[in-house]
Amino acid sequence: MQPSNEMETANVANPEVVFLPEKYEYTYDDFLTEAPYAKLYDLHASPFLFQTAVVKMNARAKEVKFVGFKDMLKRYMETQQTERRKNLVPNQTEFDGQAMELNCGIWESTDWGIYRETPMGGREYACAHPIMPVERLVNIDTNEVKIKLAYKRSGRDKRWLTTIVGKDIISTARSITTLAMQGISVTSSTASTLVDYLNDMENLNYDLIPESKSIGRLGHIPGYGFSPYVPDLVFDGEASFKNLYDTIKTEGSVGAWYDAIMECRKMSVTAKILIAASFAAPILSVVGALPFFVHLWGVDSGTGKTVGLMAAASVWGNPALGSYIQTFNATQVGHERTAAFLNHLPMCIDELQLTKDSHGRSNFDVYQLAQGVGRARGKRSGGIEQTPTWSTCFLTTGESPIYGEASGAGAVNRVLNIECTAGDAVIKDGQRLSGVLKQNYGFAGYIFVEKLYSSEKMLQQVREVYNDYFHDLRQGDSTEKQAMAAAAILTADFLASLWIYNDDGETVLTVEEIAQFLASRDSVSAGKRAYDWLCDWVASNVNHFYHNEFAPGGDVYGVLEGNRAFINRAIFNRAIADAGFSGSATLSYLKSNHLIETKGRAYTKCKRVGGVRTECVVLTLAVDEDSTEYDGSYL
Repeated sequence: MQPSNEMETANVANPEVVFLPEKYEYTYDDFLTEAPYAKLYDLHASPFLFQTAVVKMNARAKEVKFVGFKDMLKRYMETQQTERRKNLVPNQTEFDGQAMELNCGIWESTDWGIYRETPMGGREYACAHPIMPVERLVNIDTNEVKIKLAYKRSGRDKRWLTTIVGKDIISTARSITTLAMQGISVTSSTASTLVDYLNDMENLNYDLIPESKSIGRLGHIPGYGFSPYVPDLVFDGEASFKNLYDTIKTEGSVGAWYDAIMECRKMSVTAKILIAASFAAPILSVVGALPFFVHLWGVDSGTGKTVGLMAAASVWGNPALGSYIQTFNATQVGHERTAAFLNHLPMCIDELQLTKDSHGRSNFDVYQLAQGVGRARGKRSGGIEQTPTWSTCFLTTGESPIYGEASGAGAVNRVLNIECTAGDAVIKDGQRLSGVLKQNYGFAGYIFVEKLYSSEKMLQQVREVYNDYFHDLRQGDSTEKQAMAAAAILTADFLASLWIYNDDGETVLTVEEIAQFLASRDSVSAGKRAYDWLCDWVASNVNHFYHNEFAPGGDVYGVLEGNRAFINRAIFNRAIADAGFSGSATLSYLKSNHLIETKGRAYTKCKRVGGVRTECVVLTLAVDEDSTEYDGSYL
């Protein structure tokens, strides 16, 4: 049954000429055919006319008691859309200045917006401006896939911009809204549509979109080379590290840099050590050495500590403060992530005093960076993040030592602590040299790693040189870890002399020059330092001990007899904890070195103090060098 007033064919290009009948006269059986739905589909390009006709047609369906009209219409519209897609020539993006032309399927992609038609004749917008995937990046460390998006906002400039995002970001509506921070038009209401659009664009153009290898860190990459010196390798790391990545480059004249660095090396042994330590960073993973610190400190100003750090940084990139050189004004997590990013390049950090609290105590922990492994952290989605690792050295400066008196042996062991005084400056004429280094840098690092990784034979020769230095250093009083750090520095300076300085080894750093800065076994031992502190503590609190015929008038700590101090166990625990030492570790050291008297497996002995039986730590006090027994002279 046809409608009583025949409707003119819809003119999509000029919908104003379309006239709607006052009323449709379809029967119940007509609604089981395509006729009424085909009439409506002819109007789908004009949303207003289409919706008006739907209302009238729905009213007629109710009159003839036909149930399910809207559901039937939806199914018909979906079928027509599917057929239309099959017969269409692939739809192409039409963005002005686009990097490439991509098949966008059902999407209309124009400079004024990206949208798709809905089955009911409306439009669903994905984005208000051009956006498209232009490159697929596969990380060679993790195999994680990221997408480079190109987008262009309307406005005066209208430049194409790019951003690199993980597939996890653009695959869910919840996370894709974070792209709004970069100026991309996405809200909670359009997020799911934008996800669909970007997913369709990648799937429809998988072979057209170029794929590149990428990396999110610096350092040696097995099978590829040394980042950032690997050609055609794209950086896909965190945006916060992009500036640091860009500082690893060459600038100025290699001759000017060479003259400045040779002048610095001749000024002091400390400068030679610091520059050599910068070259040592990529060697650590080759020889199997542990990360270490070279820390320059001194209370005097103008000793050239910062300029020395700039000389070391200029080996790899821009040595200006805030470029390659970082500051201590960062969180522990920030330091960890920066170390993991640098990986095999030295981490240069200036001004230790920035870590001090209101009481003047530094909260920087050497252990957390010297271990070479970061903290394991959980993911919101479950599981744990990839644990960050690094194999590098840390070049630092400050007005005080980087570790305290009560620091553990491991912290002391991993630091070459070098004091700088006004009379023995690291760098002289620092203002002139820093200006030269800021304008000329980055040449030596590339040459050094190219030579280092030139062949397996070369790596083996480097290991042999390192082992020879390590053997020589172990003949002295230094610990194994101190010897490892010093051997890496000596090896690096020797190689730099051959590959960079070309001076026939005339200025190469020697074992004797670096040995003076290495900590002895006794100075590294936390137990030995705790024992020395306890002897000083007893001497400074002698009025709290019974000794000879003296009786304390206030708090009683114990008894002094000859060269033995009987210290109340509770007082001992409190004093040693306040000093920052471990009570149980200290007692274990004292017992194993026969510096306390014990009863059985216990660390204490019973003693009457003021007539009261008390468990005491019986400490054997240090004696004068000229006598075999404590003489009580400082009592």
